[in-house]
Amino acid sequence: MKINLTYEEALHKAAMLCSSGEKCEYDIREKLLSWKISESDTTKIINYLIQEKYLDEKRFAEFFVKDKFRFNKWGKIKIAYMLKQKRISSAVIQDALNSIDDDEYCSTLQELLQSKLKGLKYKDEYDKRAKLFRFAQSRGFESHLIIMSEP
Repeated sequence: MKINLTYEEALHKAAMLCSSGEKCEYDIREKLLSWKISESDTTKIINYLIQEKYLDEKRFAEFFVKDKFRFNKWGKIKIAYMLKQKRISSAVIQDALNSIDDDEYCSTLQELLQSKLKGLKYKDEYDKRAKLFRFAQSRGFESHLIIMSEP
């Protein structure tokens, strides 16, 4: 890879990245940093990409939430944590998480627990519940929902 990209080359490559899939400002900023683009050029590129709608934090968060919930079966806690890692604002995160249907969310948790139970080895009821609880927590589901959903 070329280390010394011009402003125009970096702008073009960043726009291509954004066109290929939803990206957030943090991802693009990190990529520009790895390309050794100056801070002033990075700011100009980011501003241009936002202005031209290549970057949109709200749109990114909505797609991220849908993907991680539907495909990875993550709970809201884990999704929110990962979005915070990408420096998405709390208000945007909360709006995106609210797009998850509550019934579908509880149903997904129930399916995950049932699926996990099939291959679970446990000594007694307490051991079973503890293992299922830890599993669901590692997926980012809320404690009160896990307790209510245990098979």
